[in-house]
Amino acid sequence: MDLSTTTSSAEELTTARAISLQRKRRRSLKITLVFWGFVGPLILGLLVFFYIPIIWSFVLSFADARATITPTAFIGFQNYIDMLRDAEFIKSLATFTIFTLFIVPTTFACALGLALLVNSTKFAQGLFRSVFFLPTACSYVIASLVWKMNIFNGLFYGLINNLISHFGIHPIAWIQTATPPWYWLVLVTVRLWLQLGIYMIIFIAGLQDIPRELYEAATVDGAKRGWQTFSRITFPLLRNASISVLLLNVIAAFQAFDEFFNIMSGGNAILARPPLVYLFKVALSDQNYGQGSAGAIILTLIIVIFTLIQGRLLGFGRSE
Repeated sequence: MDLSTTTSSAEELTTARAISLQRKRRRSLKITLVFWGFVGPLILGLLVFFYIPIIWSFVLSFADARATITPTAFIGFQNYIDMLRDAEFIKSLATFTIFTLFIVPTTFACALGLALLVNSTKFAQGLFRSVFFLPTACSYVIASLVWKMNIFNGLFYGLINNLISHFGIHPIAWIQTATPPWYWLVLVTVRLWLQLGIYMIIFIAGLQDIPRELYEAATVDGAKRGWQTFSRITFPLLRNASISVLLLNVIAAFQAFDEFFNIMSGGNAILARPPLVYLFKVALSDQNYGQGSAGAIILTLIIVIFTLIQGRLLGFGRSE
């Protein structure tokens, strides 16, 4: 073989490898640019509107910051001590507890019952899922205003008062009445209507994950369809879905704000004011950003601790 031919072949091979490597680098650079083009704005948004405010709020919680978001003096844990001694803050935690006792069992039972009904329907099952899930897309603010100004309006033309008038019952001031506390009915029903669909979907997913063979075997063994199969097969196998619903529901109750703020006339409401509404008043109305930040950190710690304890007691993540 001619030496010049061999050298030429080697040069062509080297050139081809260089071109291939260059194309791979360009392709890799293009993929990287596309990736950061999609992910970059999301990360930037999280950094600017989520992580930096959290870090700054943590800094403010150890400082005296009144009518300014710039720390004026470092005061250590004094803001935390003041919040834990604040009777109104403790009362707001009690309000959350009452709201949780109302909304969590009601949502759990209604979502499970609705999931059982929809899952057992043979006709237009997808339609029923969509109909019951649609309220989830509704704004909490809009729903709260509809509940306040229309459905539970304290005047005679309110929807509920109009209905009960046919039974000879006088109009009830649903929101302003402290004894009996009818406002809880307003708050619980609007939250129930808004969040029932998402928990129904979680239960339906759990129901569809149960093998049909178990029901067939139970029928062969003489078990009757209904309470027997539900108590011995369905509900035990919905354990993970049930725990998820309970955890998410309690966390959502901790974060209740829109319905309380809009229905109970803002942060100065005295009948029912959960922690977030009270912290809104402290931080934005009273402009005590340091104390409000300390309250937010305390509330976050309570949510984390409560969730961990609840998950531990319910056996979340435990293998069967």
